[in-house]
Amino acid sequence: MARARDWAAAASSFIFLLFLLSDAAITQEPSLRALATHGSQPNLVLPLIFSRSNSTRRSVLARRLLGQQVTARASMRLYDDYLTNGYYTTKLFIGTPPQEFALIVDSGSTVTYVPCSTCEQCGNHHQNVRFQPDLSSTYEPVKCNDDCTCDKEQKQCVYESQYSEMSSSSGVLGEDLISFGKESELKPQRAVFGCANSETGNLFNQHADGIIGLGRGELSIMDQLVDKGVITDSFSLCYGGMDVDGGAMVLGEITPPLDMLFSQSDPIRSPYYNIDLEEIHVDGKLLHLDPRLFNSKDGTILDSGTTYAYLPEEAFMAFRDAILSNLHSLKRILGPDPNYRDICFSGAGSDVAELSKTFPEVDLVFGNGEKLSLSPENYLFRHSKVSGAYCLGVFQNEKDLTAILGGIIFRNTLVTYDRQNERIGFWKTNCSVLWERLHSGGGPTPGVLDFTNSIVNDSPTPVLPDMFEIGVITFDMTLNVAYAELLPHAKELAELIAHGLQVDINQVNLINIGSKGKSTMLRLAIFPAASSGFFSDTTVMDIVSFLTEHRVHLPENFGSYQVVRWNFERPSRSTWWEWRTMLLLVGILLAAFLWFTALSMWPDASRPLDAPLPEEDFCPL
Repeated sequence: MARARDWAAAASSFIFLLFLLSDAAITQEPSLRALATHGSQPNLVLPLIFSRSNSTRRSVLARRLLGQQVTARASMRLYDDYLTNGYYTTKLFIGTPPQEFALIVDSGSTVTYVPCSTCEQCGNHHQNVRFQPDLSSTYEPVKCNDDCTCDKEQKQCVYESQYSEMSSSSGVLGEDLISFGKESELKPQRAVFGCANSETGNLFNQHADGIIGLGRGELSIMDQLVDKGVITDSFSLCYGGMDVDGGAMVLGEITPPLDMLFSQSDPIRSPYYNIDLEEIHVDGKLLHLDPRLFNSKDGTILDSGTTYAYLPEEAFMAFRDAILSNLHSLKRILGPDPNYRDICFSGAGSDVAELSKTFPEVDLVFGNGEKLSLSPENYLFRHSKVSGAYCLGVFQNEKDLTAILGGIIFRNTLVTYDRQNERIGFWKTNCSVLWERLHSGGGPTPGVLDFTNSIVNDSPTPVLPDMFEIGVITFDMTLNVAYAELLPHAKELAELIAHGLQVDINQVNLINIGSKGKSTMLRLAIFPAASSGFFSDTTVMDIVSFLTEHRVHLPENFGSYQVVRWNFERPSRSTWWEWRTMLLLVGILLAAFLWFTALSMWPDASRPLDAPLPEEDFCPL
């Protein structure tokens, strides 16, 4: 009977163990892998991403691949932002061994140039040291020939680039290996570039080292790579939002999203990248302008090297008046620089996600009827001296009839310069997340960036793909506060997030937390309520919108946060209670079976407790 009691005790322990395992198995999903150690780089999950649709129906974007032959591309991270620097840069490496440079991304320039070690009039505040041809074993000067302008000694080709703000760069032409960084699949290529011996104006004073020219022309880095056959004749830019620096650049073809908007671009009409702009709407109302206003001279030009937008006088005045007529609740204030008559407003608040409640939406209508909607961050810039104030980032182009759309217009917009098909595409997205997708490979096929189910964080009502029920939502976030300072308050942070998302604290699980430079990265999971096995679509959209639109407000000591990606998981086949009930029943049945088995094995229940037992074989563990 004692042995039977031992079996029963073992069975009871087994039931309890099953009970604990059922709890653990449901709380920790297998796909929610924790970080290996604090401070290590997380194994981030490729996000399931929202995509804005023109239809109210749900749809799933089908996977689209390139043609039979996949061509390499250069995927490059962008740095800086417009508020601080007025431009975006990327890193380029020249020579053997490579010398690093931070170059302004400029679709309006042809020549790629860096300051030369022989330069007598180059700025002293550039980010990196000047290029030293003598230290590169692969450098060769471009010798004087009939197709170029030569130096005074008639030995080497020279270049000179002049810009509209009266700055310039001039020097000699050289050829060397150009590398696009470790994160690019395109191998180093020989290319011609400018080695500057003179800089004037803004180019002299800027922090960036030089310019990477993406325009049309024989010296353009794009034309050189295309002529070599190493990339297709297309490139894409994606600039970060108002409060987010960086972004992504791709030299070569990507698979365009199915809902990307396109405008025709005529390379014969102008050496610049132009679009067929027909109309501008403000708050849904048409600006009554002659369409020819946007099509005189070079037409409407896209220039990533220009910070703001510039319209012909008549178009600017109409645009300005339409914006002002919608801002009765705001106060007009002076701009940050007294030398400029900026149009600025205070009282809009500091949350970018809330600007659309105060400032109107602007629509650009192309000749083919396609309409690109611009949010306030696409035509405003922050006032650098007054909190919660913003200024109009659209100006009059003096007496020039050319309309120029600078980079501010395309914040959080993927712009594809499809040169081979003479068109330019536009797609609203989160450019910071886009870089993470590029860096992750973007898709299962090398050279293919898949935009299936892609994020549009600025969409007030994101459309969920009708793919599966959602049982777990995981978020990867960064907070600009040191890991050591945040770690003691991790539980409090989870409670604040639960409160901000309007869910129970038991639904928020802080999967892991670690350091990332001077910031902290964390992963958290949101589970459905215990009474439900999955989220409703409305709840999912609310949770995602609250986090990505920064509607979860944290105390100052937690700093500001940025959602870098999210992921959806299918619900488990059974709910939490169903799992527990099932495992408990299995445990009871197993215990009963073991109990009766034990009784049948010892029929002589009257045997004394101190009676000798049969010998047992001891098997080594």
